[in-house]
Amino acid sequence: MELHWGPLGLCGVDEAGRGPLAGPVVAAAVMLDPGKPIEGLRDSKKLSARARERLADEIRMHAVAWCVAEASVEEIDRLNILHATMLAMQRAVAGLGFPPDEVWVDGNRCPEWAWRSQAVVKGDDKVASIAAASILAKTARDHLMCRLHIEFPAYGFDRHMGYGTAAHLAALKAHGACPQHRRSFAPVKLVLDQAVLF
Repeated sequence: MELHWGPLGLCGVDEAGRGPLAGPVVAAAVMLDPGKPIEGLRDSKKLSARARERLADEIRMHAVAWCVAEASVEEIDRLNILHATMLAMQRAVAGLGFPPDEVWVDGNRCPEWAWRSQAVVKGDDKVASIAAASILAKTARDHLMCRLHIEFPAYGFDRHMGYGTAAHLAALKAHGACPQHRRSFAPVKLVLDQAVLF
């Protein structure tokens, strides 16, 4: 499927890390120049890690503007994951340095903000700037989780990036939760509740 490039002032937004049990949620905002197309853009989940890294470098080099922002584990637990994701998106667009003409967001809803915007379901497979945002958000979050692995090596964050794999759940049961675990998420809450009981 050929991606839609849109006008010069279009900003695409996507996030990474809504589902994991640990780590922040990360959002990226990207404005691309349709006159300088980047080959190979697509939904970050459909790319190899090597392809994502190569494309992330190209996006940062050739984009008109880009920004990556996050909402912390504490904000996720306080606000809930949906509102924390919207907050990360707001921060990403606000961090671009100049206002876009329009913002297109991957998914089915947009944050509350001053910019004209629309939600695009499966936008990371349809719109070039959203695909670029998905790549920047995913690579930035993966790097962050690898750094957290150095701090908390018992959990294997560098392998599963905080998602609730069997290995992660086993480590959570064995070691309890670390400060980067989302205490409002059911599997983490269950481990914490069991620790209190015993």
